[in-house]
Amino acid sequence: MYLSVISPVYNEHDNISLLYEEMIKALKDIGKDWEFILVDDGSVDGSMDELQKLAQRDPIHVKVVSLRRNFGQTAAIAAGVDHSSGEIIVLIDADLQNDPADIPMMLEKIEEGYDLVSGWRKARQDNQSRKIPSRIANKIIGRVTGVKLHDYGCTLKAYRREVITGFRLYGEMHRFIPAYAKTYGAKMIEVEVQHHPRRFGKPKYGLERTLKVVLDLFTVKFLSSYSDKPIYMFGGSGLALSAAGSLLLLILAVRRLGWGISVVQSPLFSISIMIFILGFILIMMGLLAEMLMRSYYESQGKRTYTVKKLVNFNLES
Repeated sequence: MYLSVISPVYNEHDNISLLYEEMIKALKDIGKDWEFILVDDGSVDGSMDELQKLAQRDPIHVKVVSLRRNFGQTAAIAAGVDHSSGEIIVLIDADLQNDPADIPMMLEKIEEGYDLVSGWRKARQDNQSRKIPSRIANKIIGRVTGVKLHDYGCTLKAYRREVITGFRLYGEMHRFIPAYAKTYGAKMIEVEVQHHPRRFGKPKYGLERTLKVVLDLFTVKFLSSYSDKPIYMFGGSGLALSAAGSLLLLILAVRRLGWGISVVQSPLFSISIMIFILGFILIMMGLLAEMLMRSYYESQGKRTYTVKKLVNFNLES
């Protein structure tokens, strides 16, 4: 299979058939096999009935995955990826705000050698209450992860299969896939895509989602920067705290010797001891994390690297 298009569906009854029609128009001339995987994420508006009708109407292209309850967009995307078979995977929302007509252009970029093509809703058709928090989040995510994209929140993205299947998705992690892909050495590009006003239904997410994204960002930063060497984070913080505690103790000792000021009666004494012990504990946590990391890789036979290409390894001697 050349292409798998995955769309999470949650209460999009009125959009499903229209999305399918637009998908057919967009992909009818690509000349390669493709599948359209729609993941029903516990819809309660009859979306699953529409999906079943669509699957019966076009059994060649349409595949449906029905989740037992609403697990969230990231889990729905993960389910779609797990049940896909395409060499290239495209993610797209089911609300018709993303335009399937942009997919062929993104496939061309993949064929040019890119591993990830990320959509940018430059002319975003949403109100300011959604645009402004999104812009702020994009700035923060770009600064923390080092991957500079204008629009992390745009679901419309195209991936080579090996880029998106090298890790598991949790929480709201789907928007951070470019950051994960960076750790795998993926070559990526951002392209402008169309964005349309929502015609049917209501937005499923509000401003509270921004808080979840910020919390997930801590996880992404840790996994991308310190998952292979956790001692760098725990040990670095521990050394800094231990050094601060030692410096306070030195200052107390100088005060005692120079001016006769009691050490144990000063509140700084207790503070310095606590800081020093906390720093030592963090260093020990770093060592334990190193042991867990090594057990994780060695027990499962995992590698600490990813190979892009092998040359002359299949030649018979």
